[in-house]
Amino acid sequence: MILVTGGTGLVGSHLLYKLATTTKNIRAIYRRTHKLESVKKVFSYYTEDFETLFDSIDWVETDLNDLPTLSEAFNNVTHVYHCAAFVSFEPDKYHQLRKINIQGTANIVNLCVANNVQKLCYVSSIAAIGHNKTNDIISETTEWNPEYDNSVYAITKYGAEIEVWRGTQEGVDAVIVNPGIILGPGYWNGGGSGSLIKQVYKGFSHYTHGVTAYVDVWDVVAIMQKLMQSDIKNERFILISDNLSFKEFQDKTAKILGVAPAKKEASKFILEMGWRLDWLNHKLFGKRRRLSKQVAKTARTKTFYDNSKIKNALGFEFSAIDNSLETVCGYFMKDQRKS
Repeated sequence: MILVTGGTGLVGSHLLYKLATTTKNIRAIYRRTHKLESVKKVFSYYTEDFETLFDSIDWVETDLNDLPTLSEAFNNVTHVYHCAAFVSFEPDKYHQLRKINIQGTANIVNLCVANNVQKLCYVSSIAAIGHNKTNDIISETTEWNPEYDNSVYAITKYGAEIEVWRGTQEGVDAVIVNPGIILGPGYWNGGGSGSLIKQVYKGFSHYTHGVTAYVDVWDVVAIMQKLMQSDIKNERFILISDNLSFKEFQDKTAKILGVAPAKKEASKFILEMGWRLDWLNHKLFGKRRRLSKQVAKTARTKTFYDNSKIKNALGFEFSAIDNSLETVCGYFMKDQRKS
C-alpha cells in the first residue's frame, strides 16, 4: 500500500493521478472534504474518466496531528510520499507552520518507524537549502545558516527535514526532494505558481530583478517515483529546471497570456518601504501580511541553484520552462473561459 499525504495539493494531486493510472492499493489523506474537488479538477485535465480514477484511491480524512486517525491510515502501508505542508511567509503564522510542517512531519516519521515502512519520500523546498554570502551557485552541500534572515516557511521546512534525517537514524530509508517554484495547473488561488500566473493575467504593476528557480510539476512527480523505485536512500536532491529572474518569469508569462507585462521596477527603497507599511497595516488594522521583510529581500536577491546531482543520479532531463509555462497558461485560459 502506498500512502500519499497532501493529496489535495498541487504535487500530491498530480502524483496521485500518475499513481492511479499505473498502480493499485493507493491511499491518500485529506483534511477538508471540499478540497477533494481540486483533485478531481486536476484529474479532469488529463482524462475524461477522472471519477473512476479518483474513486480507485482509498481516501482517509485525517490530519497530520490527529494521531488516532493518522495511525489507522498507516495500516499495511509500505511506502509514503509526504507532500503535505502549510505554505505561508507571514511571520505571525510561525507557530501554525511549526505545528504542521515540523510536528506533522515528526508524526509521519514516527509512524513510518512504528510500521516498518520501507521508504519515505519527503517533499521539502529550495527554501530549506542554505544561502551563500557569495554569489556561488547553491547545491545540496550548501550549509544551512541559522544566522541568516530566513523566512518562517524556510525555518519550518528545514526543521521538517531534520525530522526526516532523524527517521533515517531510526531505520527508515528516505529521500528528500527540494523543488523550486513548481509550475502546474489547477490551483490558481493557492499562493503558488498558479496564483502568480493569475496575478500576471490581472496585471502586475512592478517587477524586480531577483532570481529564483522553477520546475515542472510532472518533473517533480517523475523524479519522486524514480527515487522511490531506486536503491538511492538518505539523500536530498534539488529539483529545478531553470533559474529565472522575476522579471523574466513575468515577461514570459505575460507574452503567453497576451497581456502587458509590468513596466516599473520595484526598487530596494520601494520594497523596504513596502514591507514596513505592510507591517504597520497588520499591527494597526489586523490585516494579513502580504509583504514580509524576508519576501521583500527575496524579491531582489539573485539566487541560483544547481540541479546536477539529480541529473547525474537518475540521468534525468528537465522539461524546458518555456514549454511548461505554455502548457500551464493554456489550462489557465481554458478555466478562465469556463468561469
